[in-house]
Amino acid sequence: MREDLDPQETQEWLEALDGVLKNGGRARTAFLMKRLAKHAARAGTELPSAITTSFRNTIEPSNERRMPGDLFMERKIRSMIRWNALAMVMRANDNNEGLGGHISSFSSSATLYDVGFNYFFRGGEQADLIYYQGHSSPGMYARSYLEGRIDETQLDSFRREVDGKGLSSYPHPWLMPDYWQFPTVSMGLGPIQAIYQAHVMKYQQSRGLVDHGDRKVWCFMGDGESDEPESLGSIALAGRESLDNLIFVVNCNLQRLDGPVRGNGKIIQELEGVFRGAGWNVVKVIWGRHWDKLLEKDTTGLLRRRMNEVVDGELQNYKANGGAYTRKHFFGKYPELLELVKDLSDEDIMYLNRGGHDPYKVYAAYAQAMETKGRPTVVLAMTVKGYGLGEGGEAQNEAHSVKKLDLEELKKFRDRFGVPISDDDLKSVPYYRPAEDSPEMVYMRKRREKLGGFLPARQAEFKALKTPEIDIFSAQLKSTGKREVSSTMAFVRMLSSLVKDKELGSRIVPIVPDEARTFGMEGMFRQLGIYSSQGQRYIPHDSDQVMFYKEDKQGQILEEGITEAGAFSAWLAAATSYSNHHYPMIPFYIFYSMFGFQRIMDLAWAAGDSQARGFLIGATAGRTTLNGEGLQHQDGHSHLMANMIPNCVSYDPTYSYELAVIIQDGMRRMYQDKENVFYYVTVMNENYFHPDMPEGSAEGIIKGLYCLAPSALKKPKLKVQLMGSGTILREVEAAAKILKADYKVDSDVWSATSINLLRRDGLDCDRWNMLHPESEPRLPYVTEQLRGKQGPLICATDYIKSYGEQLRPYIESRYVVLGTDGYGRSDTRAKLRQHFEVDRQYIVVAALKALADDGQLALSEVTKAIKAFGLDVDKSNPLCS
Repeated sequence: MREDLDPQETQEWLEALDGVLKNGGRARTAFLMKRLAKHAARAGTELPSAITTSFRNTIEPSNERRMPGDLFMERKIRSMIRWNALAMVMRANDNNEGLGGHISSFSSSATLYDVGFNYFFRGGEQADLIYYQGHSSPGMYARSYLEGRIDETQLDSFRREVDGKGLSSYPHPWLMPDYWQFPTVSMGLGPIQAIYQAHVMKYQQSRGLVDHGDRKVWCFMGDGESDEPESLGSIALAGRESLDNLIFVVNCNLQRLDGPVRGNGKIIQELEGVFRGAGWNVVKVIWGRHWDKLLEKDTTGLLRRRMNEVVDGELQNYKANGGAYTRKHFFGKYPELLELVKDLSDEDIMYLNRGGHDPYKVYAAYAQAMETKGRPTVVLAMTVKGYGLGEGGEAQNEAHSVKKLDLEELKKFRDRFGVPISDDDLKSVPYYRPAEDSPEMVYMRKRREKLGGFLPARQAEFKALKTPEIDIFSAQLKSTGKREVSSTMAFVRMLSSLVKDKELGSRIVPIVPDEARTFGMEGMFRQLGIYSSQGQRYIPHDSDQVMFYKEDKQGQILEEGITEAGAFSAWLAAATSYSNHHYPMIPFYIFYSMFGFQRIMDLAWAAGDSQARGFLIGATAGRTTLNGEGLQHQDGHSHLMANMIPNCVSYDPTYSYELAVIIQDGMRRMYQDKENVFYYVTVMNENYFHPDMPEGSAEGIIKGLYCLAPSALKKPKLKVQLMGSGTILREVEAAAKILKADYKVDSDVWSATSINLLRRDGLDCDRWNMLHPESEPRLPYVTEQLRGKQGPLICATDYIKSYGEQLRPYIESRYVVLGTDGYGRSDTRAKLRQHFEVDRQYIVVAALKALADDGQLALSEVTKAIKAFGLDVDKSNPLCS
């Protein structure tokens, strides 16, 4: 701070400001300060940044909304919940081979949740959507136990999930489909999902699809979690879109897994600046009400100054080392502060509470958040990690890993929270639930009844949607004639047909991450409009064109900008609308396939856990279809990544009729038959002719394999089986012609629309056969289709060899796999396919070599073919080059 050159003038300004505060109030003072700041800025005066405020509570005691309930009754209930959560974790750790669990995060956030459950979290048909902090799950189970929704047997089955009756370690809808709504424990996924959930709810409201009323989206996260890019990466969207249906509660216990979150700084101040700068209403709940009297008595301002000076590492020391330490090191810096606390004992100082443990302060913050209009709210609540665990874990660096307390620590915990359990019973760490007609139980149930019902709760039932017949895609079932089109363009036309459907059209949600023009979707801008909460407040520069850029409050397209994680989160919100809003939507998220699973695999895994329903469309797919781009853009492995997710059904079609059959069948499975699956389908940007749909091919398309072009001869002298998918199927077809014309080799050409599904079917047969050794063995579909077919099998795809290699155990003939191993690079499609050795010439050579290895052809014939094609046998392996 610069030296004050005129202290008397400064004092006069301060006295004038005090006069405005006294007579005009805070609002008038704030108005004048803003006017002064603007005036100074116009005069060229450099002003200090003002995105953070003093390290104090945002809401002054005189402005706090009073909590209407019974504080003492609620503390009793909260103490029971704390005890049962601790008991559950300890019993799991003692009795179940150390399955354990986490207790410290919930210990710090119990009050934050309790106030919400008692006064704010609405249940029932219009339930609020709550993203619970993953490590707090023991506290949710403990509350549900008191409510009678979970019994002791289930509590004792915490983290014993295999038999289907236990409680999942964290929030997992897949494991507890009637309880949890959102998987959040992979750090950062809760916040970004919550933001886009609120965003999609506004989208539904604006389009008149769902009336959400005053429903809120609550997201609980930890301060350490804020370091994850997904946690804060989309908060600007929430501010920009004025998502006043969104409330973040950040549990600022100042402690992450290994130590302080910001030992040398202040995480609350840092987060305040970040959120305030993004347009959020920020409510800081730092100090509990026991500090209010000290602050009122402090006429020097030194207490506030000391609060601003202290860093988080010191704040942790104070809680870890006790009242005497705090007196010396916090208050002792200034003699006036020691005088301020002279009447307080060390124990009194120790229990000067933090705001996140004070129900009055938390209630006031939540009440303000609920009333805030026009912007989202974040509550930054300071707490103590491991609160109540004493020397066993309170504010310790190892607090996160605490799973049990010794007997003395248990006694202290019991006594501190007044849980009526005797010393004799304490060793077994019993659960505690009072009688059904006890005042506590009656009180708790009445609070939830008033708010509409119990939480957490998930309601997955919805009215089935009638799937359109395949005729809706009649144009795509026919040949394109002389016209060459890409499968991406075929998909866009199918999407256009779907949005025009009277029954389903309004439920279709096209989602793109700023790539609509790349995928040829700009024609939908004018037809459907791009959703914007503000409409379009400008005239687009291309307004004179047919396909101008059109934003609309009722727009149907979600164009989320350059954010794959954000666009996927929007898709996930729409894909779970059937369970969260009882309104099924059919989202299609179209993206560069390379920028799909590779970038957002964690969210894709969460989609599987959430039982999402919808379509992921990997456009410009494959390693060689995208000419002109390079290493970072070309995908050769997304299908393998998709196959890692058990309920993700993936396809790599070539022709428009294949795509039509897949999408129509996918809608039937997900929305009519209500299967818990979602789809990943790859499409390409290469233009080519599309033939008529072969008669009887639908079943094979859906199962993953059908014979596209059988050999004309029944028993030729030389024959091979050729298999391909995506763009490389066309190279396979070309290779078949070369083999026939130049080498007198016949072939059957197979379209493998889904090698992943064929692999899963094979594994399922393997398992059944192993467990039923005396029954007739089941035959995998791919084995059944190829059994008895003449000649070796050559498989070529635009993906790495591991993709095709999945089928090797189920192929009875010689099997050769070609693929695009190695990094992508920029060049023409022809050069790329030659480089990766998947073009028609390499397919021919592979077929001839396989015949030679089977003794049906001289090896010299293979050498002749290599020379005829001019292949460089000494070139580097693409895997290593």
